[in-house]
Amino acid sequence: MRHFALTQLLLECLPLRPIPAFPFPEFTRTAVLVAGDLMLDRYWSGATTRISPEAPVPVVQVTQIEERPGGAANVARNLAALGVRTTVVGVTGADDAADRLAELLTAAGITARFCRRAEVPTITKLRVMSQHQQLLRLDFEQSLAPVGDDPLPALVTQLLADADLLLLSDYAKGTLADPQPLIAAARARSIPVLIDPKGRDFTRYRGATLLTPNLHELECIVGVCGDDAILIDKSQRLRKELNLTALLVTLGERGMLLLAQDAAPLHLPTQAREVFDVTGAGDTVIATLAAALAAGVALADACALANDAAGLAVGKLGTATVSAAELKQAAGSTEWPTILTAESLEMAVAAAQARGERVVMTNGCFDLLHAGHVAYLQQARQLGDRLVVAVNDDASVRRLKGIERPINSLAQRMAVLAGLAAVDWLCAFSEDTPEQLICRVKPDVLVKGGDYQIAQIAGADCVRAQGGEVRILDFVSGCSTSQIIGTIRDV
Repeated sequence: MRHFALTQLLLECLPLRPIPAFPFPEFTRTAVLVAGDLMLDRYWSGATTRISPEAPVPVVQVTQIEERPGGAANVARNLAALGVRTTVVGVTGADDAADRLAELLTAAGITARFCRRAEVPTITKLRVMSQHQQLLRLDFEQSLAPVGDDPLPALVTQLLADADLLLLSDYAKGTLADPQPLIAAARARSIPVLIDPKGRDFTRYRGATLLTPNLHELECIVGVCGDDAILIDKSQRLRKELNLTALLVTLGERGMLLLAQDAAPLHLPTQAREVFDVTGAGDTVIATLAAALAAGVALADACALANDAAGLAVGKLGTATVSAAELKQAAGSTEWPTILTAESLEMAVAAAQARGERVVMTNGCFDLLHAGHVAYLQQARQLGDRLVVAVNDDASVRRLKGIERPINSLAQRMAVLAGLAAVDWLCAFSEDTPEQLICRVKPDVLVKGGDYQIAQIAGADCVRAQGGEVRILDFVSGCSTSQIIGTIRDV
């Protein structure tokens, strides 16, 4: 696995899931149509206590047999688990496996519409398990590509009348050999189209609303991405070439990268959970994303919910689902910490702005915190929904104030500031001015105290260039760290 700049960026950041600024979606009011490669997942489980005398392989004493919907059917199952009214269409054989798959989908509250073909088997994947570990997988399948007229476009067009969103789940088994008629049918009705893509030809998905490739799938199309800048550049170019509204690149344990039209790239770090089984996690991501978008959630927030769902899914065995109750708890269970790295602050601010929050930023040494500091920070906080304070590190304070300063170390100064109700996020910087950090974070409002002119304020040009505001606030008279130090020395 390559460890390039984006990897470091994501791994250093704490979980992205601020307490939502939007009501949790009412998934039961939404309807999603899923089309794609249908499968039946079978699990044979039992204890392993010996090695076979016939070959050096473990012997599994099968005591439990379980069957679950797989492939596009698992995507549908994830949607139904969230409470979404779900219909799934696809190709199956005319066999017992198809009958069993239909039974499982019906039991999950899913409407199943199969295009049954006698000449192919229903795709079945048999997993042999022991002690919660997968020992072997057996696949039973043939290509599902249409022979002659394809009945799927007409069926999808008919069912779109009752759908808020179309989700295409492509496992490269042939059902979606030509997705263009399906995309066109949905876009003609202004219905969003989400696609989990496969293969080396993404031009087949031109005109979709959003694609969700993983990093390997993306690199098969655009080439190796050696660092985050290359990844972002190539992804953006692909998004534009395919006329997509957005591209969501899933990065496994490193989280997700969202590239949307008319928006800055957004990195969502993975949720910190134990990875138990990654089977079906991609299905959970796109199902949750589809459910949230169909419910009217903004794209950045929908991606964050999908990220939460992925973190829950990998902690379960097999092609497991995530319920709305689990997702609601996960989505509201964590907040960004107050003290952040520059990388995580950038993401926290971007996520807040994506939710419509107004972010205010200021900076200073804050060596001996006094009443003037507190009043100033309270005034700054009233200018928006979030207040970011950039704090000079010890070396930069010495350069600015002299070798006897700071009185309090950076850690102590940050700890005191973190205790103030007005302060949301803190970040240290080592340069003489915070201009580099401000230009990176891009706050909506930049605030400075004292008798500065706006042209003298570090970072002002960056903030104003991207449509932000620069404000100067008065300090409380008679309050200064230098005066306090002088008074102490005179005592």
